[in-house]
Amino acid sequence: MSAHETAGDIVTAGMIVIGDEILSGRTKDQNIGYIAEHCTTIGIQLREVRVVADVEAEIVEAVNMLRVRNTYVFTTGGIGPTHDDITADSIAAAFGVPIDIDPRAMAIMTPYYAERGLEFTDARKRMARIPEGAELIANAVSNAPGFMLDNVIVMAGIPKVMHMMLDDVTPRLKTGKKMLSVTIPLHQPESEISALLGAAQETWPDVSMGSYPFFEHGKYGTQLVLRATDKARLADAETAVKGELESRGWLEG
Repeated sequence: MSAHETAGDIVTAGMIVIGDEILSGRTKDQNIGYIAEHCTTIGIQLREVRVVADVEAEIVEAVNMLRVRNTYVFTTGGIGPTHDDITADSIAAAFGVPIDIDPRAMAIMTPYYAERGLEFTDARKRMARIPEGAELIANAVSNAPGFMLDNVIVMAGIPKVMHMMLDDVTPRLKTGKKMLSVTIPLHQPESEISALLGAAQETWPDVSMGSYPFFEHGKYGTQLVLRATDKARLADAETAVKGELESRGWLEG
């Protein structure tokens, strides 16, 4: 954290991806990158992601661990109509609160199925089960809501539905300083610039510095990426790093 920042400037998040189908490779996750980019855009720093199986004890452990060390926790997956959709029950267990069919959810879902001539089966009613004390998150695709309990935001795993839920809950979230970044491309192998980058990081501890190698046109290169929430500090660090690179003849023209 920069000397120019306070803890109140930084809003963090963890993410839990829930589902055996993710861990087996049958379903390829599309939500981590989307949520990460969304968080960066609105000023929330996604700090950690865990992928857990459809096992209540493991979900409870992950939720309780991440919710105490982050401002928010996003979960995706496991709120559907089948027996292995246990996320809602697991969240209730993590908070030690009851869970039952929620009248608010029923009021949203009942006309949805009636208008389509579909039976509102017991399986579908499972999606109306909400932990006590939770706020509902709208689902404009299939109407079965997600929910937010304290700082835990529970959303569907289907990307299109998750996007809608994320849009609905975003105005309720506290946001902090946005993470800014600059990229410096180099046609130098990562190993050659490691010492310079390490020294620069020690000089600018509040500016995150990463190196990302690439290979193109038969040559190795590296992208240096500098990140900070303080625009002035980022600009100063960029100037200093570019100066060091230029002195070695490594800066791209």
